[in-house]
Amino acid sequence: MGILILMGSFVLLLLLRVPVALCLVVSSFLTGMYLDIDLAALVQRMVGGLNSFSLLAIPFFILAGEIMNEGGISRRLINLSNVIIGKVRGGLAMVNVLASTFFGGISGSAVADVSSIGSVLIPMMKKKGYDSDYAVNVTISSAAQGVMIPPSHNMIIYSTAAGGVSVGSLFMGGLVPGLLLGLVLMIITYLIAVKRKYPKGEPIKREEVPKIIREGLLGLLTAVIIIGGIVSGIFTATESAAIGVLYAFIITFFVYRDIPISRMGIILKRTFNTLAMVMFLIAASSAFGWLLALLKVPAMVTEGLISISPNDVVTLLLILLILLVLGMFMDMAPLILIATPILLPVATSVGMDPVQFGVVLILSLAIGLVTPPVGTCMFVGCAIGKIPIEKSAKNMLPFYGAMIIVLLMITFIPQLTLSLPEILIK
Repeated sequence: MGILILMGSFVLLLLLRVPVALCLVVSSFLTGMYLDIDLAALVQRMVGGLNSFSLLAIPFFILAGEIMNEGGISRRLINLSNVIIGKVRGGLAMVNVLASTFFGGISGSAVADVSSIGSVLIPMMKKKGYDSDYAVNVTISSAAQGVMIPPSHNMIIYSTAAGGVSVGSLFMGGLVPGLLLGLVLMIITYLIAVKRKYPKGEPIKREEVPKIIREGLLGLLTAVIIIGGIVSGIFTATESAAIGVLYAFIITFFVYRDIPISRMGIILKRTFNTLAMVMFLIAASSAFGWLLALLKVPAMVTEGLISISPNDVVTLLLILLILLVLGMFMDMAPLILIATPILLPVATSVGMDPVQFGVVLILSLAIGLVTPPVGTCMFVGCAIGKIPIEKSAKNMLPFYGAMIIVLLMITFIPQLTLSLPEILIK
């Protein structure tokens, strides 16, 4: 009955469109009252869920991304990508993918990627003769890299939910799959561009190239500083994030100088709004996860999935199916916090490393961000491209196929995820 109240009230409130964090809190308190648990204990669990040093990195990562986004980094990364790969057929689409790869390494957010890169490139692609649905679909599918390429605050959320998995290992574990996803998406975009006879990119004046490369690389150094500090062991994830913010501040306001320093107030306001939502979710899910463990839900799910088939491959495929379906209906952050304590024991029981499971989880839920009916990135992309969601979803099949192929590869080839952490993280 406790499980029924916990899960039933949560689902019911979701269907009533109550915010996810409030769903978690209300269902946790209803279950606590039924189980005659002192509600003060649930409040303590919520506060305790935020008492983690690694969570201090999240506000710094969000702030660094907001500063660079406001300071025009997306435009400079687009220009840098255009220099590298813009001359081939469908070059503007491949620039879109490459720019998303670069920007993902700074913002760590798929929605921020779509908003920043898409607001520039989707109208530009349409103007150059690309179909609207193609421009939107390239943008939203490549944005999935934003949560894979380090640094990613979603990796830190997973680290907390998984009981302290190394953030550095997760960052390095997501790098190869993120780059692999970008490569596969580039191949798909090129093949479609050739089939539809989209134009080649326009040449860039030679005298402009040095400035474009210099400004683009200066922006990318934000990610290099953060990742390099963690991998080298010089800084913790939190310290690297703080130094990344300082570097982003200097580059934006004293080197690029596209915006006045007075804009910092607006940047901080947006950062605090995002941070409040993330932290409330983490606190609420801590109480919810504690009740799941108290009611032995993870153990029951593990036994149930394993009992379906003794074959480990079947169990892993079932985990992927569950994550992909859940990702269609809920946003990433709450799902990481809810699904990790339930499905991580199942994954480890069939021999999957927690770092590998974290990367698989993140990519599975990233696919959900571009999948109707609640795909946040798809909503944002279609709004920018001014097309109905149905039109975008109809022509997303090649991109879904590419993402599923990469997901299966990192699920069944552990070396793609674990090789870099084993080499670089001591």
